[in-house]
Amino acid sequence: MSFKNNLKLIICGTDTDVGKTLISSFFVRGLQSFYWKPIQSGIDTETDSQSILRLSGIKKEKILKEAYIFKKPVSPHWAAEIDGKKIDINLLNLPSIDGSLVVETAGGLMVPITRNFLQIDQIRKWNLPVIIVCRSSLGTLNHTLLTIEALKKRNIKILGLIINGEKHLDNPKTLREFSKLPIIAEFPRLNNVDKNNLDRLWQELNIEKNLASIIN
Repeated sequence: MSFKNNLKLIICGTDTDVGKTLISSFFVRGLQSFYWKPIQSGIDTETDSQSILRLSGIKKEKILKEAYIFKKPVSPHWAAEIDGKKIDINLLNLPSIDGSLVVETAGGLMVPITRNFLQIDQIRKWNLPVIIVCRSSLGTLNHTLLTIEALKKRNIKILGLIINGEKHLDNPKTLREFSKLPIIAEFPRLNNVDKNNLDRLWQELNIEKNLASIIN
């Protein structure tokens, strides 16, 4: 499908540890896209870019260099201050590439990038459509609906939701009813994440068909 060749999107989450990097790997693999994590906070084991390379099996040249890498796994504005650095918003402009691009944000929408600039401000500046990654479990309704409300208030286009985790009998239905947004996929909990399982799920969950129906 033609949209795969030039689709550029942002993966954001409703909270920390909702699975943004896993879902980014999924889309990077499925779209064979470039990947960019502009700000990396925390490098205890591996960066998100290194995780994407390991999980997706994408070519290394498609992993774009971060604008900033900070040592502590805290909000970017504070991580920068701890490292004695200052974030220049102008260095967060989208890279010019020929092909699809997945941009993974640092934390949730309201995470400060600087003392006067939020993550959602940068998302609006990028002007790309967003896929929201949310938990399937308790608490997701409040977090997800607040995330959607914040994006809609700023006229940021939302492609849909990825619900990540153990299957829930009601939350997907409730999110769909209140948000009026498509659920692109209910992503199951995986015991083993590798490119073969990502390829299998891409087909089983009909991601290309679902995206095509949303984009077209």
